[in-house]
Amino acid sequence: MIDDIDQCILQILAVDSRASLKELGQQAGLSSPAVSERLRRLEERGVIRGFTVEIDPSALGYTLQALVRIRPLPGKLHIVQKLIEETPEFTECDKVTGEDCFVVRLFVRSIDQLDGIIDRIADKAETNTAIVKSQPIRRRSPPFAG
Repeated sequence: MIDDIDQCILQILAVDSRASLKELGQQAGLSSPAVSERLRRLEERGVIRGFTVEIDPSALGYTLQALVRIRPLPGKLHIVQKLIEETPEFTECDKVTGEDCFVVRLFVRSIDQLDGIIDRIADKAETNTAIVKSQPIRRRSPPFAG
């Protein structure tokens, strides 16, 4: 479980993962060494898995984003999973229950590129693709307090 001070630190880092120890300490009411110790403990407990940067795919030319539900054909599950893992345009993959086995997110530069990627698995799985029009809620952390 995390206390109010840990929650405060996590909320600050969720907005700016580059916040300095001094900034974290000022906002959480702690010294820099105390913040450092709390961060160390949060990492050791697995609450914080890493500090990251958010990249805008459109700035790299990836103008289309799609969600694809994938249902491997009998006996093709491991082959399809390997194809997903080896295709860098797939940026997220969830293995799910229900009729489909995978729900993936991918970024592409064109419909032709999307077709090419889907065609690589078409003989191994059934797919259902949806183009993302907007993302009202970007990936975010779950609530810190229960």
